[in-house]
Amino acid sequence: MRLRDAQPLWQPHPGWLNTASYGLPPTPAHDALIQAVTQWRHGSSDWQPWDANVDRSRAAFATLIGAPTADVTVSSTVSQIMSVIATALPEGARVLVPEEEFTSNLFPWAVAARVDTAPADRLADALTRHHHAAAFSLVQSATGALAPLDDLRQAAREHDTLLIADASQACGWLPVTTHGLDAIACAAYKWLMAPRGAAFAYLSPRLRARMTPIAANWYGAADRATGFYGPPLRLADNARAFDLSPAWFSYVGAAPALDLLNQIGIDQIHHHNLALANRFRTGLGLPEGDSAIVAVDTPHADRLATRGITAAVRAGKVRASFHLYTTTDDVDRALEALT
Repeated sequence: MRLRDAQPLWQPHPGWLNTASYGLPPTPAHDALIQAVTQWRHGSSDWQPWDANVDRSRAAFATLIGAPTADVTVSSTVSQIMSVIATALPEGARVLVPEEEFTSNLFPWAVAARVDTAPADRLADALTRHHHAAAFSLVQSATGALAPLDDLRQAAREHDTLLIADASQACGWLPVTTHGLDAIACAAYKWLMAPRGAAFAYLSPRLRARMTPIAANWYGAADRATGFYGPPLRLADNARAFDLSPAWFSYVGAAPALDLLNQIGIDQIHHHNLALANRFRTGLGLPEGDSAIVAVDTPHADRLATRGITAAVRAGKVRASFHLYTTTDDVDRALEALT
């Protein structure tokens, strides 16, 4: 599907440059969610049609990152995913995390292990044989900086270190694969444009072998139809064993959005988003970059809202984010406000 043919499926207010905070749903996702909520109100549907969207979303996320569906677990938040992954660490483990990492990918490690930090762009150099894992964001949420992934892969191989990535600011616009990574966690309400409450994670087989399903529940049962009551413990033999019982409506909205992303293709979206982000950078006299998130230090941030532009402020800078429904008009309006 061509991106320009798909764009009418979104109806953003002009000036929305804030996908890094939350993404906007396409019409199929919005309509499916409204229908499900209406059914809930009247009791006109069983829960099973809603639940079918969970595995539909799981499969779509697996396609998005090129992973086997059996290696994908579902959850509600990245912090919950990371907390379960942390059970793979031995007692007294050390984990390397970038300075200024978002706390959903910091606090779970601080609870479970000793945390060392280093500048994000030099994280690979700081990794040693004493570290049991390195946890980092593929795209830093405040600055939009991309992680030095090739260097991290090489360092992790040399030291036999687990490599854990938060892809919440990457999946949906940046091509992401499982190559060299033991885990990829992603909150779906940003660039995947799903309702908040859906999250996914790729868990490699070698990682799962070390993990403990501390949130084990009926949804991770080998056979959900017989997993409601009584012993013995009978969990799935793949990543489903780590599933969190899903918030159904979040996945009702997630499934159509993820399907649409796969139909359009990340390569098209990546090209579109970077072109707009670089139009913005050029208009501000900045060099071109490789991220769909642009952070700028400007004394005129208050002008954005008065011109109908929605962006965020993170770490003292204006953070603008550009996705498939963003237009050149949105970019130019923001430039007019800031310059």
